[in-house]
Amino acid sequence: MLTIGEFARYGQVSIRMLRHYDALGLLHPQRTDPASGYRYYGAGQLARLNRIVALKELGFTLEQVGTIVDEQVNADELRGMLRLRRAELETERAAAQARLGQVEARLRTIESEGRMPVNDVVIKSLPGQWVAELSATAQSWEPAHIGPVIGPLFDRLCRLTDAASVRPAGPCVAYYEDAPEGGGAITVHAALPVDPDAVPRDQEFAVVHLPGVAEAATIVHRGPMEGEMLATEQLLVRWIEDNDRRQVGYVREVSLSCPPDDRSQWVTELQAVLDR
Repeated sequence: MLTIGEFARYGQVSIRMLRHYDALGLLHPQRTDPASGYRYYGAGQLARLNRIVALKELGFTLEQVGTIVDEQVNADELRGMLRLRRAELETERAAAQARLGQVEARLRTIESEGRMPVNDVVIKSLPGQWVAELSATAQSWEPAHIGPVIGPLFDRLCRLTDAASVRPAGPCVAYYEDAPEGGGAITVHAALPVDPDAVPRDQEFAVVHLPGVAEAATIVHRGPMEGEMLATEQLLVRWIEDNDRRQVGYVREVSLSCPPDDRSQWVTELQAVLDR
């Protein structure tokens, strides 16, 4: 027999919780001393305690836990429930980490306000170019909506151009437009400069011409695109406003260098087309 303290130790729960389970009828002591009121448990009761705790962690109410345990859920069924809950928790953790990264990026943007060198902005013309591209719709500008769209688009585009033996004629370009359906949705374009005459017919990607631009305000961002580029892009937009210029459309992103194993070494040029 185990004292309530020993049973709590081996079950990794509090004595208070064991008393609560007793009061609810979930787990009664095997014996209660009539004179002292001390509770004693059997080692075999740890199996029931394990199920109670596991089901509680799955999000069931204690009333539901009692019903499930009394119906004698077997170990395989319980393992299945726990695996499902683990997958849910991993998804929640990934979402929380993504939100934390966005908060940290926003804080860095706020801290850098007024301190980033505006002379990094360069005005230049952009030549027209032919690109192979894939497009898809993102629900909004939130990183959680853009990231899962743009990354797979570029991955698929590279696979398709490789399969067609189409050689890139320049760095990758991402550009954006308001989606036709409205509601804040964004059309995301993943593009790769190509020689249009070298592209075989009937490909799964489109070949389109991006017209030349007389003037664009540009700035180079060094580091990951996720989060940290926010400050650079906001600097560019403030420069345009401070210099009484007007931007046409959304900022393009040109990947000058993007080593796959080290995002800190990425180099991206941001290009904002200007109205003359």
